[in-house]
Amino acid sequence: MLHPKQFKPNDAWIFFRLNEAPIHAGRNGEFNLFALMDAASCFILGTELIPAVAPQLTRSEFNRLLADARRHTEKLPETLFISESQGATLVTRAATSRGVNVVRIAESELFVFIGEAREGFAEYLKEQGDA
Repeated sequence: MLHPKQFKPNDAWIFFRLNEAPIHAGRNGEFNLFALMDAASCFILGTELIPAVAPQLTRSEFNRLLADARRHTEKLPETLFISESQGATLVTRAATSRGVNVVRIAESELFVFIGEAREGFAEYLKEQGDA
């Protein structure tokens, strides 16, 4: 079982969807919010909002997400964890082309990292009247 204490900052990042259900944005439609998180600190390094109808992030969307993340750190991680249930073919290709080792893992294994962020975001949406 993975745990944040196993990592040093920037050793590994986690790519995941922050929202559990699509975010309603009125006439603009529904969206999903994807995030990159540092595995050691559980700090969210960046987010990217995409239409819920999109099956996954495009390469350019992931590049923007990486650019946001790199504002907090000087280097890319050695490893990127991605849930096995997450469609992320383009993300995987983009990361591996930069020398990042991609590890697909059961989402239940990632919950120790992402659970609190998801709960906090869901609470935020409730307070905003969007959930």
